[in-house]
Amino acid sequence: MKKGWKLKPLAKVCQIRPPKKEARELLTGEDLVSFVPMDSLGIDEKYFKAEKTKALSKVSSSYTYFKEGDVLLAKITPCFENGKLGIAKDLINQIGFGSSEYIVYRAFKELNNEYLYYFLNQESFRIEGASKMTGAVGHKRIPKDFYENYKIPIPPLPEQKQIVSILDKAFAAIDKAKTNIEKNIQNAEELFQSKLNQIFSQKGEGWIKRDLGDLGVLTSSKRIYKKEYVTEGVPFYRSKEIKQLAHNKNVTLELFISEERYNEIKEKFGIPQKGDILLTAVGTIGEMYIVGEGEKFYFKDGNIMWLKQFEDLDSYYLKYALGNFVEQLKALARGSAYSALTIEKLKKYSIPVPSIQIQQKIVLELDDIKEQSLAIREKYTLKILNLEELKKSLLQKAFTGELTKDYAADTVTVAMAAELKASYNEN
Repeated sequence: MKKGWKLKPLAKVCQIRPPKKEARELLTGEDLVSFVPMDSLGIDEKYFKAEKTKALSKVSSSYTYFKEGDVLLAKITPCFENGKLGIAKDLINQIGFGSSEYIVYRAFKELNNEYLYYFLNQESFRIEGASKMTGAVGHKRIPKDFYENYKIPIPPLPEQKQIVSILDKAFAAIDKAKTNIEKNIQNAEELFQSKLNQIFSQKGEGWIKRDLGDLGVLTSSKRIYKKEYVTEGVPFYRSKEIKQLAHNKNVTLELFISEERYNEIKEKFGIPQKGDILLTAVGTIGEMYIVGEGEKFYFKDGNIMWLKQFEDLDSYYLKYALGNFVEQLKALARGSAYSALTIEKLKKYSIPVPSIQIQQKIVLELDDIKEQSLAIREKYTLKILNLEELKKSLLQKAFTGELTKDYAADTVTVAMAAELKASYNEN
C-alpha cells in the first residue's frame, strides 16, 4: 500500500444502515420520499435512478432508509455478485427507502462517497464476498462481519478525489468505446436481417405460395412418460435443449430413455432423421434445429413440433423462411392463457416456394452473410472483454496506490483506439 495511506474497516469510516428516525424527525408521514426497489439499482452505474415515490408512512416500517449521497450495495445473491451498487442522488426531500436487501454506507468526513463506490465496485470484493455468503440456496447474503470489517485503503481526501476524477474520465472513454463496438455488432446483425427480409418480401419470378401442410408432414413425437426416464441411455430433448442446439450451444444432458424404448419407437413410429426440423411450439415460439447426420435422440411431445418429409423444400431454406416470419408464427400461437402453436394452424401457414435450385442458392447467400455476422460478433465480443479487463486493471491500481494520470491516459488512448476501429464498418 502507498505511503501515507491507512487501511481501515468499512465500519470505521462509514455509518452503516443509518437509523430511520432521522427521516421521521425531518418529515411527516404524508410527505413523499423516493422509493428504490432492487430493480432500480444499476450495474456499473454510479448514480441510480430514483423514479418512484411513496408517502413516508407507507415505507418507514418495512424498508431500508437512506439519504442523498449514501452508497447502496445489494447484499443478496445474485444481485451482490452481479454488482448492484450505486450512490443516491436527486431524492425527493433528500430521503429514500428501498429493499431490505440493501446495505447503506454513509461515508464519514475522511472518506469520499465516490471513492467508496469505486472501491465496492471491484470484482475482487465481490468474489471474496460471494465466498463468505451464508443462508439457504437462492437466499444467500454476505454476512455482517464481512461488509462491516472489510478493509478499505484511505488516502488523504484530495488524493481520493483525484483518483475518482481519473477513474471517471477513463471509464467514460471505455464505455464510449464499448457503445460503438456494440453498435457495430448490431449493424452486422441488422444487415443479415435486412437481407432475409429482402429475399422473402420481394420474392422472384416463378415463386409460389404454398401451405406447409401440402409440402410435408407436420407432427409431434410419441409421448414419453416420466416413469420411462432412465439415468443413462438415449438423450431425451425438451424445448430447453432444442433452444441450446438452435444457437449452437453445448447441451447438458439431463434426461434419457432406454435403448429398448428408443428402438421400439423407431420401429413403430419413426425417429428424427437428417434434415428434419424441430420447432419449439409452446412458450418460446420459433426456435428451430435441423437434425444432422446420424444423430440419436428423442424429444418431448407437444412442446416441440416435428417437420419432416418436405420433398420440394431444402431444410435450410425452410428454416430461413420460417425464421423470417417468426413474428407471424408467434401471432398464430397467441392464446388467452399461454402461447402455443398447433399443428393444424401451422399446416395452413403458407410460405413462398421457388425452385429447389434457387432455394439452395438463397441458403448459400444467407449462410455467407450469417457467417460474417457471427465472426464480427465474436471478434467484437472479445474487444468488449478486453475493455472490461482494462476497467479491472484501473480499479486494482487505484486501490494499491499505483494509479497515475499517465497510466490512465494511456488506458484512455487504448480505449479510444478501440472505439475508432469499432466505428469502421468491416462488413
